Amino acid sequence: MTEPDLKVTEHGRVLVLTMDRPEARNAMSMAMAHQIADALEMLDSRDDLSLGIITGANETFCAGMDLKGFARGERPIVEGRGFAGIVKRPSAKPLIAAVEGYALAGGFEIVLSCDLVVASKAAKFGLPEVKRGLTAAAGGLMKLPQRIPYHLAMDLVLTGRMWPATEAADVHLVNRLADPGEALAVALELAEEIAANAPLALAASKQVMVQSVDWTLEERFDRQEEFVNPVRTSQDAKEGAQAFVEKRDPVWTGR
Repeated sequence: MTEPDLKVTEHGRVLVLTMDRPEARNAMSMAMAHQIADALEMLDSRDDLSLGIITGANETFCAGMDLKGFARGERPIVEGRGFAGIVKRPSAKPLIAAVEGYALAGGFEIVLSCDLVVASKAAKFGLPEVKRGLTAAAGGLMKLPQRIPYHLAMDLVLTGRMWPATEAADVHLVNRLADPGEALAVALELAEEIAANAPLALAASKQVMVQSVDWTLEERFDRQEEFVNPVRTSQDAKEGAQAFVEKRDPVWTGR
């Protein structure tokens, strides 16, 4: 049997997804896209997992779509979830991208599908599609101007140039910089800090922040109730208050 293109491991309440196609700089295959989609379904379905990390093995993140697979007629798109099984519908729970080496084209669009970014100081991002007569069609053209200043986003898209992670950190696209080879370790430290908090509250907070972008001013408070009221009435909310009174760490169940 062949080894899966995606390695999935658990670190407490954190699920780590590692893209591992060394022969192709972790370029996205159809098989790996489906494996990512399956892993995100598992992350969303399990009460004992609070968030996920996606990273790449072999000192690189992802070089984009596997062009050899594309030449065979394969497109690494999962129905309902889009390219790489993530760009159209990421996990409902928080996701961290841990980036070493290159995150290019679809690889950068995977990063833009995550909620937090940890990157090696030597990492590089880029949407070079215009250099190949193409456009970035996996969310980059829509998401990048929402994350960084408009004119900088336009510069990166129209030139297709490489963008160092150190510069991305200057405009806060990158949350944490790490020494080369340490991006996953730093991402795990950040994930553990997040996972110490109530999992239902984490997921609900993410969903309100993501989905409220196009809510009208009049409907915002009513629409957020769909997400925050179940948290307010949850067992974890009771546990958080009780733990505060008893001066102890809370024990979350995700219920």
